[in-house]
Formats: sequence, structure tokens, C-alpha cells
Amino acid sequence: QVQLVESGGGLVQAGGSLRLSCVASARTFGADAMGWFRQAPGKEREFVAGISWGSTAIRYADAVKGRFTISRDNAKYTVYLQMNSLKPEDTAVYSCACARGNDAGMSGAIRYWGQGTQVTVSS
Repeated sequence: QVQLVESGGGLVQAGGSLRLSCVASARTFGADAMGWFRQAPGKEREFVAGISWGSTAIRYADAVKGRFTISRDNAKYTVYLQMNSLKPEDTAVYSCACARGNDAGMSGAIRYWGQGTQVTVSS
């Protein structure tokens, strides 16, 4: 069974940066699209960024375009989310996910979720 473990969250001031990592536990990592979602208190979970298995297609939510960068290293079974110019509204629990198929928009059924990592941006 694939397990996804996130790390890299924390507390940062507005304008700062964080890099999230998500490590998969099995070799199935390379066959699926991977992505990041976030959920702020009192809000629904929302898509942040996604990347196809060969990194040929990448998608971002409008709210993070130009500030966040998603990447993956299939040899290390890891997907990253570099977050720059962070804003207080980016505060949320960030979770990585593995989606069936290879759509960077993560439209396929989510096969696995990570447990999430808290990102808090102070003003």
C-alpha cells in the first residue's frame, strides 16, 4: 500500500518561503499524477498544484501562479512544492495526493492522500 508522508510545513512571515516535500512509500509513484491540495479552517479543500508522472504537464490554481512551483523526482519517489512570496491567505493544511491517471489537473480519482502538514503565514 502506498503511503504519502509530507514534511516542510511551519510558521513563516508574510513574504517568506517554504518548501514542502511528499515522499511515497512504493514504486507505484511514477505511474500517477501527483498534486498538492490545501484546506484552511472553515473552508473546503482546494487544488493547489499538480504534475504529470513525466513532469510534462503542470497545473496551478490561479491563487498561487507565479509564487508556487511543483516538481517531482521519480527516482526518489518525491514531489515538492516550493512556496515563495507567501501570504496570510496561504495559511492551511497542505496535503499531497496521488491521482489515478496522468492528468496534472488531478481530475482522476484520488488513490491516496498524505496526512497533511500545517503551513501558517503571519502578517
